[in-house]
Amino acid sequence: MDIETTGGKPSRDKITEIAIVLHDGTQILEKFETLLNPETYIPYGITQLTGITQEMVTGAPRFYEVAKEIVKLTEGAVFVAHNVRFDYGFVREEFQRFGYAFSRKQLCTVRLSRETFPGLHSYSLENLIRHFNIPTDARHRALADALATADLFERILSKQCNHETVQRMVNLGIKESRLPQNFNIEKVHALPESCGVYYFHDVNGNVLYVGKSINIRKRVAEHFADHTEKAKTLQQHVHDVSYEITGSELVAMLLESHEIKRLLPPVNRAQRVRKFPYAIHTWTDEQGYIRFDVAHVTAKNQKQFKIVSQYPKLGNARGHLSTIVEKLELCPRLCHLQAGKGVCFHFHLKQCHGACGSKECADDYNERARQALERLSMVFDHDFVILDRGRTPTEQSVILVEGGIYCGFGYLDRDEAIMDVNDFRHSIKYYSSNPETTRIVQRFLSEKERVKVVHLHPVQQTFER
Repeated sequence: MDIETTGGKPSRDKITEIAIVLHDGTQILEKFETLLNPETYIPYGITQLTGITQEMVTGAPRFYEVAKEIVKLTEGAVFVAHNVRFDYGFVREEFQRFGYAFSRKQLCTVRLSRETFPGLHSYSLENLIRHFNIPTDARHRALADALATADLFERILSKQCNHETVQRMVNLGIKESRLPQNFNIEKVHALPESCGVYYFHDVNGNVLYVGKSINIRKRVAEHFADHTEKAKTLQQHVHDVSYEITGSELVAMLLESHEIKRLLPPVNRAQRVRKFPYAIHTWTDEQGYIRFDVAHVTAKNQKQFKIVSQYPKLGNARGHLSTIVEKLELCPRLCHLQAGKGVCFHFHLKQCHGACGSKECADDYNERARQALERLSMVFDHDFVILDRGRTPTEQSVILVEGGIYCGFGYLDRDEAIMDVNDFRHSIKYYSSNPETTRIVQRFLSEKERVKVVHLHPVQQTFER
């Protein structure tokens, strides 16, 4: 298969032409091609490359009008393309826009060409056409490129050693001998290529391992293709797999964390901790300097401390504090990371400005200490919801943060009118909060360039960051 598009991003751009060449491994059986109306502007540079103009696609069918034919033609087939991730990603996204989960086995002729014909300076379709003198009449048009890819595929298959390589790539890199008993390759292919949480079960149905991924099928396949000790354990003991689609990567991370703590799967090592007895706390001393220290916190002594953040181990707390002290050039003595009197060792290295010896005034020092407070804090200072992708195109996920903590998540119809905060509250399922869930939300907000956030107090407003 080959497509032409209005750009390089499936979530933003659209398909302008599609061609399908049905091949049985020996010869071409059927061809299909059509221009498509992308219902959006075709950039001048794309027209220069493909020759497809706005006028050419004005009367062409929309994708949904040929979707049934595409499903029928590709049913039970392997989706083969040169750089298959690009073509498959666009086709999948087009189907997803109207709620259909398009899923096919895939094969990339770029990867196959590298293995079959090593030593070429380039494996672009352009170069391979030139290298093998593959006849073509119109580069960067869907049918011409699809036919050239079919010719290349025949050359790859003509190499005797490559049938095994093809089979391995179709099977996502898994050798069937590595699969657990009663767990065939079709069970892996039946998994969705969607974002969510997956569960590996033993023969008695008990959960052995919980994981999350933006592509459940791909991640599960990687477990059975890996050579790590964890992979070997799963290969020996997994009997079945189940999953829950979340749509949102943030929801997947939060659900995974909750499920690991709830189920305590034996193969999961990280995120099993339920208790966070060590805390970084803060106060202002008599000289006016903001101070930090690490303490063991219990139910009895908790009220004695102004807690900034909590950790499962003493080393985690001291390590995090030490990192922030170093980055902001705070005094390690004022943060109880160094003992003694007078100026600290870091002052001599010019990594401390001298607050420990009254060489830096409290106001200057506290500017950086307040930054540390902000970076260390495991409590949110305002209420908000994050609106993210839903499980289908018609819904969106809702993650609620209220009262300084993560509260839970749920889903809303994208067209549903939100009148007040209660609409958000009623849409979510409440989950327990802990320092780990706070870090997950904070990290997500800091790493994602565009996140839709609705502030709940004091003024209700929407912005993207």
